[in-house]
Amino acid sequence: MITAVMPTYARADLAFERGEGPYLYALDGRRFLDFGSGIAVNCLGHSHPHLVRELTDQVAKLWHTSNLYQMPGQQKLAERLVANTFADTVFFCNSGAEANEAGIKMMRRYQYVAGNREKNRILVATNAFHGRTLGTLTAGYSEKYREGFGPMPDGFDRVAFGNLNELRDAITPETAGILVEPIQGEGGICKAPEGYLEGLRKAADEYGLLVMFDEIQTGIGRTGKLFAYQWSDMEPDIISSAKGLGGGFPIGALLANEKAASAFSPGMHGTTFGGNQLATRAANAVLDEVLKPDLMENVLAMSQFLRTGLEAIGRKHPGFIAEIRGMGLLMGIKTVPTNSDVVAKLRELNLLTVPAGDNVVRIIPPLNITKTHVDEALAAIDAAAAALTS
Repeated sequence: MITAVMPTYARADLAFERGEGPYLYALDGRRFLDFGSGIAVNCLGHSHPHLVRELTDQVAKLWHTSNLYQMPGQQKLAERLVANTFADTVFFCNSGAEANEAGIKMMRRYQYVAGNREKNRILVATNAFHGRTLGTLTAGYSEKYREGFGPMPDGFDRVAFGNLNELRDAITPETAGILVEPIQGEGGICKAPEGYLEGLRKAADEYGLLVMFDEIQTGIGRTGKLFAYQWSDMEPDIISSAKGLGGGFPIGALLANEKAASAFSPGMHGTTFGGNQLATRAANAVLDEVLKPDLMENVLAMSQFLRTGLEAIGRKHPGFIAEIRGMGLLMGIKTVPTNSDVVAKLRELNLLTVPAGDNVVRIIPPLNITKTHVDEALAAIDAAAAALTS
């Protein structure tokens, strides 16, 4: 007999009643250190006082009016994102997949408006993950996620992630743009090779293409800068954002330069809930904290503590860690034991992590953790390594 909640998830037998900072408290009273952050969503941890105050104030005033009317909070959020990135304008939506869909439409529409109607195909990468709508499933790599949902939309050509020569060879007169993740999250915390992002920009400029980055997981301070592209010497035309943007409240955003966004005009794209009063109040509260220089400094410092500790565990238990990946507090360990076994063992030890592709365990804690929290996590990982390699 089917459950009342549709069984689309393989859930752990664990439920939480409250959270505080980087900790979650289960119904049975157990305390867990949350180094999964709701899959990089709770970027400031749980029940952050500033977010609680801001949302509580907004809940008592106004929740939703739709995008038929002006929204000062949305305007403020857009201006802050524009001021701190390459972007000239922002479209707000509800999720990362929806932001990616908007970006795919924008790349195609840009070429159409420019008179290049044959340009409607988008280059995407191996091991990519862009969401679970039909369009984003096709842009993503996993055949497992597409099984039984065909026919899939056409218009995507796949090349090896990190291989500029293969990408250039794949560009045809029908290519409209390029969509990649600067660091592949679901694919296994795979960082773009040195010079790859700059090479994408050069190729796109040479052939008249748009460059879009999926920064749904890498954005909002996760790597030690507001967006991961800011570590490179290039700027994309479009970025999708979500996850950490609302600190736990659902909101997505598509950031674009004026050239790319010129493709959209009133009525060309829209959403009912996107960027409403509650969502933008939450996101503005998140930016209040994330844009503080000391928070980004903390991300980099805690990242170094974490990496150094993981390296020590790797030396102590040579049959446990095959590779350490990522940057900032988007870290991954490719484990020798099956990653699902590692995640389960860490959960037994009251540490929450997230599996990813290529047998990787994602370690994605809140951005405001302290060294005490890192030490606590490393102790659990060390104990898991001892248990699984003995």
